[in-house]
Amino acid sequence: MLAGAVLTGGCASGLGSIFGPIDSDDRFVQVQGQRLVLKGKTYRFAGTNMWYGAYLGAPTAYGDRDRLRKELDTLAALGVTNLRVLGASELSPLKNSLTTTFRTATSYNEDLLAGLDFLLAEMGKRDMKAVIFLNNFWEWSGGMVTYQYWTNGGRYMDLGDPAHPWPEFADFSAQFYSSPKAVALYLQYVGDMIARRNSFTGVPYRDDPTIMAWELANEPRVGGHEAFVLPHLPAFYAWISHSARFIKARDTNHLVTTGSEGLRGCLDIEDVVVKAHAIREVDYMTFHLWPLNWSWIDLKDLSGTYAQAEAKGRDHVRQHIAIAGRLNKPVVSEEFGFPRDNGYAPNTPTTFRDSFFNMIFAEVLDNAKGGGPFAGTNFWTWGGAGRAQHDDYRMRPGDTSYVGDPPQEPQGANSVFDCDVSTLEIIREHAAALKAVG
Repeated sequence: MLAGAVLTGGCASGLGSIFGPIDSDDRFVQVQGQRLVLKGKTYRFAGTNMWYGAYLGAPTAYGDRDRLRKELDTLAALGVTNLRVLGASELSPLKNSLTTTFRTATSYNEDLLAGLDFLLAEMGKRDMKAVIFLNNFWEWSGGMVTYQYWTNGGRYMDLGDPAHPWPEFADFSAQFYSSPKAVALYLQYVGDMIARRNSFTGVPYRDDPTIMAWELANEPRVGGHEAFVLPHLPAFYAWISHSARFIKARDTNHLVTTGSEGLRGCLDIEDVVVKAHAIREVDYMTFHLWPLNWSWIDLKDLSGTYAQAEAKGRDHVRQHIAIAGRLNKPVVSEEFGFPRDNGYAPNTPTTFRDSFFNMIFAEVLDNAKGGGPFAGTNFWTWGGAGRAQHDDYRMRPGDTSYVGDPPQEPQGANSVFDCDVSTLEIIREHAAALKAVG
């Protein structure tokens, strides 16, 4: 029924039942000061990350459209209305990178792009919104290191290579911003994505109200060493500004944001966060929150270290709310995760994760009730019906179970599964409470 829909005067005929009445720009999420707005009302959301959505949607052996429909139905029943998804991956020699990708240096994977088409079409039926990230600072989807590999004569660096200890990888990845050839190849793909016509709905991506925002990259850091970062900041700001303007020149309907971790991605320098998000074409601010990755907790002593992690986490949230107020822009916590009490398996206890989620959701709700800039959250990450395929919980080339954790991490490390009853109830209650704020 969706295939072959015809565009007439910029609108797809026959799509009213999917997208609602098509008569004004209020079909798209917009920004008014510190608020996101949809159809004239403040738009706040309970969301999640599902980077693999397009992979499930692909008409291939690595796809599973029945599972994708069921995952979306489960999320919709929980009140989840916003999904942050991968819209770009690059075939690379990096050891922890995906082996099936959206593109190579010279060609695009039409099957995977069709998977993204299918995902967006199904999300539209369920009144969900998508945030699509278009690059990655990290190696797991190819990302910025791969764009450099394609354009610098074949040089690259693996994260975790003993010959290049941290933070050499971060400095190498951040050289992307100052590489005209790498940035040009990235922007070519971005432009093609904006112009793409969905093969199921017939709607060009630039005209699809299911898309809330284009995100420049996942966690675009300024680098690692301060000695590297400070002289390279102008290139970082220029890349954000140029890329955001490039998108806005081709798509006047959708929001643009950075995908930044916030303070942690900017060497904890507040003015860098401000300057990165003060650019006019950047519509709202993002931040991430990772207590384990940032050594706020000890996996061997969660009970003894949880309190300090929660206190630091709450302070982290409030710092970014304050920065958003300074910018007069909305803010979204689009990644946060916390380990299980023990291991990675579904059905194992999530006592501390549940407490951490409750803390963040309480901060969102309190800010929303006070009319603040906190627009929503995308917890990391939705594992749903996926399950690790191997006893060591590691993803291997060819695996298609997609639990939410990317290839370089244990499969199940941060996934919320469809059997995690206590966590699901917390998400459900939060979504309902946020919706009630209006």
